[in-house]
Amino acid sequence: MTKSLLLAATAAAALTAFPAAAQNHAQHAGHAMPMPTKPTPKPTPTPTPAPRPHAGHARHGAPAHRPSPAPTPSPHAGHAMPDMPMPAPAPSPAPGGGHAGHAGHGGMAGMTAPAPSPAPTPDPHAGHVMPGMSAPTPSPAPAPDPHAGHVMPGTPSPAPSPAPTGGHAGHAGHDDMPGMSMPAPSPAPAPDPHAGHVMPGTPAPSPSPASAGGHAGHAGQDDMPGMPMPDSGMPLPYGEGSGTARLPGADGGMHGLHLSAGDWMVMAHGYAWGVYTDQSGPRGDSMGFVASMGMLTAERDAPGARVRLQSMFSLEPAMGAPGYPNLFATGETAGGRPLVDRQHPHDLFMELSARVDVKLGGGGDTVFVYGGPVAEPALGPSAFMHRGSARYLPLAPISHHWFDSTHITYGVVTAGYSSRRFQIEASAFRGREPDERRWDIETPALDSWSVRASFSPTPNWLLQVSHGRLNQPESSHPGEDEGRTTASIQYADGRFSGLLAFSAKNRIPGPVLTAWTGEANWNVAGGHNLFGRVEIVENDELFPDHNHPLHDRIFRVAKFEGGYAYRIPLTDTVNLALGGSAMTYARPGALAPYYGRPIGFTAFAKLSLGD
Repeated sequence: MTKSLLLAATAAAALTAFPAAAQNHAQHAGHAMPMPTKPTPKPTPTPTPAPRPHAGHARHGAPAHRPSPAPTPSPHAGHAMPDMPMPAPAPSPAPGGGHAGHAGHGGMAGMTAPAPSPAPTPDPHAGHVMPGMSAPTPSPAPAPDPHAGHVMPGTPSPAPSPAPTGGHAGHAGHDDMPGMSMPAPSPAPAPDPHAGHVMPGTPAPSPSPASAGGHAGHAGQDDMPGMPMPDSGMPLPYGEGSGTARLPGADGGMHGLHLSAGDWMVMAHGYAWGVYTDQSGPRGDSMGFVASMGMLTAERDAPGARVRLQSMFSLEPAMGAPGYPNLFATGETAGGRPLVDRQHPHDLFMELSARVDVKLGGGGDTVFVYGGPVAEPALGPSAFMHRGSARYLPLAPISHHWFDSTHITYGVVTAGYSSRRFQIEASAFRGREPDERRWDIETPALDSWSVRASFSPTPNWLLQVSHGRLNQPESSHPGEDEGRTTASIQYADGRFSGLLAFSAKNRIPGPVLTAWTGEANWNVAGGHNLFGRVEIVENDELFPDHNHPLHDRIFRVAKFEGGYAYRIPLTDTVNLALGGSAMTYARPGALAPYYGRPIGFTAFAKLSLGD
C-alpha cells in the first residue's frame, strides 16, 4: 500500500510540474545554465510491477525514484524538475521514438546530470554537455555524430558519438542534455505546386509601377501587357490604341523594342507585310505588295505630368497611288479618279503628335491634351492596324471609311479626361481626307469636330461611342459634309480578341449609309492562329461615273474572310508570321453583271518588331 501511494504521489507531482518546467525551458532555450559540480546522491527506487507513464518526473522537493525496467520506454524520460536529482533513465530504444515534441529540452538550473544508462543505440547527443560538467565518454562509433562539436561554453569538446539513423537532422547547434532522446523532426511541408499562380477570377498581385505611361505593358516592362500603370501601381483595365483610342487591357497593347535615353523611355514598333492577293470576277485583280508601318514613341515624366511624343511612318506610297485590289472598297482618289474596288496606300507620315497628361491625384486620373500636324481625332474605334482582332488580316476592311479613315488627319487638337474606367474627349481637326500625294505633309486645319466616350469595365472589355461632324471629307463629293456616328465593343482575354462595330455615315445633304464589322483573332495554341472578318456595308460609290445608270445607287454588300497564320518568334522582339486567307462575297442581283460571283485568297509573310 505504501508503495502504491508513493508511486501515485510521484506521478501526480510530475504531471503538475512538467508544464512549468517546459515553460521555463522555452524561456531559456539555447542559454547555458549553471550546474552544480557535486551531484546529489541518487536514492534507490522501490521496484514496481509496471512502469508509469510519467516515470522519471520527480516531484519538487522529494527524492526521485528509479523506475523499474519496462518493455516500453517512459515518454518523458530525462525531464527533471528544478532542484531535483535527475534519475537515470531506463534503457530505451534508438532515438527518434518516445516523446516527440520535447526535443531540445535541456536540464533546468540546479539539476544533477545523470550518468547515461546503457542503451541498444548510442545517444545521438553524446558530447552536448552543460557548463561545469565533465564530458561523458562516448561509445565508439562507426560514423561521426552530425552534432559532434556542439558543446556548452566552458566544457571540453568530446569525441564524436555514433550517428543515429533518422534522429536529429536539422537540429545542429541545439545543446541538449546527455541521455535525452530527441525525436525525429516533423517532415517539412511539400512546396505548393500552385504557389504564385493566380486563380481565374481572383485579383492578380499589383505589379511595380511602370517606368513609362502611355504604352505601358510593352515588352521589356514590368507591368501587365498593354496595361498602363498609374501612380498607385495598380494595373488599369485598358491599353493604348491608335491616337487617344483605347483597347481592352488584355489585348496586349503594342509590343516592341524599348530603350532608355536619359529621362526618356523610347519604344520602337512596326512591321513589313508581304502580301499576294488574287480576287476573281470582272472587277477582280491580282497583285503582290508590301504593307508597312513603323512607329517610334518617346515618353518621360515632367513635374505633375507625363509627356509623350509619337511618330508613325509608312513606305506604302511606293506601291503607287492606286494601292492594291480590294473588292467593294471605296474612298480617296488616284490620278484624279475615285478609287473603287481598291484600297489606297497610307501616307509616309501617318502620325506626328504629342500628348501631355496632367495628374489629378494619386489614383491615375488625368486631364490631357493631344495633337499635332498629323494625328488622329477622337472618332471611332482604334484604327484596324492597331487592333488585336485584326492582327493577321492582310487587307484593310471595306468599311474603313465608315469607322477609322480619320486615323491620318492633317491637323488635330484633342482635350479630355482620363480615369481608370472612363475616358471622355473632344477633338477639333481637318475634315478633308488625305490627297493622293502621299509623300508630303498637307496643310493642317481645324474645321471639324468630334466627341468620344470610352468605358473599360474590366481588362477584358472596351466599349466606345463617338460622333463627329466632318467638313467635306471626300473630294469626290464636293460640298457635302458628313455626320459620322460609331459604336463598338471589343473583347480580349490574352488568346482571343474580337470586335463588333456599327457606323452610320450621314451625307449632309444626302443619304445615311450604315456599316457593320465583326472580326476576331484566336490564338489556338503556341503560334497557331485562326482569324476572320465579316462586313456588311451600304455603299453608293461603286459607280462613280455620273453617266452610269447605277451612279449614286446604294447597294448593300457583304464580305466574308477567314484564314490561318503561324507565328514564329525569331528573337525576343522580332516575329515572323506566315499565313493566308480566303474570301467570298454577297451582293445584290443588280451587281451580278459587274462583279459575277467573286472569290479571293491571300498569302502573306509578316515580319514584325513586336507583335
